[in-house]
Amino acid sequence: MADEAIRKLETLTVRRLDQHVLLICLNRPEAANALNTHMARELLTLFTDLNLDAQDVRCVVLTGAGDRHFCAGGDLKERDGMSNEAWLTQHALFEHTYYALMDCPLPVIAAVNGAAVGGGCEFALACDFIFAAEGAKFGQPEVKLGIIPGGGGTQTLTRAVGAARAKELIWSGQIFSAEQALEWGMVNRIFPADRLLDEALATARTIAASAPIAVRSAKVAITRGGEVDRRTGLSIEVAAYNRTVTTQDRREGVRAALEKRKPEFKGQ
Repeated sequence: MADEAIRKLETLTVRRLDQHVLLICLNRPEAANALNTHMARELLTLFTDLNLDAQDVRCVVLTGAGDRHFCAGGDLKERDGMSNEAWLTQHALFEHTYYALMDCPLPVIAAVNGAAVGGGCEFALACDFIFAAEGAKFGQPEVKLGIIPGGGGTQTLTRAVGAARAKELIWSGQIFSAEQALEWGMVNRIFPADRLLDEALATARTIAASAPIAVRSAKVAITRGGEVDRRTGLSIEVAAYNRTVTTQDRREGVRAALEKRKPEFKGQ
């Protein structure tokens, strides 16, 4: 992920904070940070690069520009008047974008600073966990447009809140609060809006200070293990565990604990 490529982005702002934390901001505030074709291409390129070579990035925070909208979903102005073929072609791009985010080997924290509806809710759910600002809103209102969630929402929302509640929310298109999302287990924590990003970044820095291979291995075990039966999940866990045993970071972690000092992990 070259700095030159980051500088050329038009719908996103991307900043390296400290050495190991990357902040990605959806940056179309004039359009409620809605997802259009250009943003999808930029996000797909960015996360594909991270998936192939994260270099020394260890944790990502995803948020939206401004204080009212995280992301309003697909850009309806761009979609208005599209032929069936054009809509399906664009949606195929959107699908790959969401899947690249879901497949990111790094921990990704959603810092939901405002409304996250439709595809915006799916962006938040595609991250590993969600921190939300007080007053943030969520929803999957696609049925009110004659479609259904298509960026993973029928699967990720169901896994976050349970099948019965997901059916109610998706079938009704109901908008719900951050407080409700917290109660249902979809959101990890809620903060005042002016503290949200600082708290998300502080958590990202804590994660980035841990052994990166161990963190990524734990993500594989949790994510893949949650999709299979328990015995298969345990096998996935052991395979991920074994990946960490041969690392220099494992030796450094043990040595640092014995020497009562902070470990210096290299990702090796």
